[in-house]
Amino acid sequence: MNDSGLDRRGFLSLSAAGVAGVFAGCAEPRTESSIEGNSSSQIDRDNLAEGSTYTDIYEAVIDSVTQVQVSGIEDPLTGEEGQGQGSGFLFDGSYVVTNDHVVADGNEIDLQYVNGDWTSTRLVGTDFYTDLAVLEADHVPEAATPLSLSEEYPVVGQEVLAIGNPFGLEGTMTKGIVSGVDRTLDTRDRDFSYSNVVQTDAAVNPGNSGGPLVDLDGNVVGVINAGGGDNIGFAISAAMTSRVVPSLIETGEYEHPYMGIGLVSVDRHIAEANDLPEATGVIVTHVEPGEAADGVLEEATIREGSDPVPVGGDVIFEIDGEPIPDRHALSTYLELETSPGETIEIDCWRDGAEITESLTLGSRPPAQ
Repeated sequence: MNDSGLDRRGFLSLSAAGVAGVFAGCAEPRTESSIEGNSSSQIDRDNLAEGSTYTDIYEAVIDSVTQVQVSGIEDPLTGEEGQGQGSGFLFDGSYVVTNDHVVADGNEIDLQYVNGDWTSTRLVGTDFYTDLAVLEADHVPEAATPLSLSEEYPVVGQEVLAIGNPFGLEGTMTKGIVSGVDRTLDTRDRDFSYSNVVQTDAAVNPGNSGGPLVDLDGNVVGVINAGGGDNIGFAISAAMTSRVVPSLIETGEYEHPYMGIGLVSVDRHIAEANDLPEATGVIVTHVEPGEAADGVLEEATIREGSDPVPVGGDVIFEIDGEPIPDRHALSTYLELETSPGETIEIDCWRDGAEITESLTLGSRPPAQ
């Protein structure tokens, strides 16, 4: 590691005390834009403004943030190959973290650091189910040091900074707060949701995907999964990243725990239709044949009518003694606290009685 990078980041915890108080489109073939320009951090100018604590954080982090250039992406309209771009950040040694969707459709991936250095890479591993990917860079500038993942769970109202390359504009930083935690983010083109997602109002746009969302100590709170500039952004949490990325580096893949069920959160209508004591938990709507829950949990049937609701299935309200108030809590618990092959204890309502079932988790099937 470069000592100067460490010194600057160490300063952030002191300087922060002085501060008051999506998906797709990131690796699409590049289109013409009236906005051009790169970072001015390397331009030697006199009479610079004093800046702020946010300036200190930017300067401590920016050398470790890269622009990801992807070649060989096929334009779905013309069939011609083009280029796309996103962001990434140095994680460990020469390993760079980015989004799976940024690099998935390319055949050649290059990085550009803020100092102008270019380097080629090799793809080490990807995980569709968390939209994470790891590259190994052939070259890392001396000033670039690995960013640390935050060991603290983010809280609503916490200040965060998004750093990356929206629309190819290198070295951009935007400020906001954590707007929500433990979100479940649906993908647009697959029947699947990302778990334990951080929501932010920091401006993120196509090109930010794969870059870091950092706290005021310069630690990574999440890996940005940019949407279309709708004044709402998301990031795969540091907690999830810390489980997935080391496995991608070691084996190129990550095994997710899998119950093999479909479910919906219990609302007032479902609670009334099933004579439940309260509107909490998740009701099992489908059990996948041959998967972990087959023969263990019972699925509901749909009561037809003007307002169809699932009835008669198991309603899960605790796993291993942890409350499961909704589907977000269930997916987060499975992803952060369990692994394939482990046995969990499920407390649920079945036919009006409280029961406990043991279920040994399987591995989520590969993405199709």
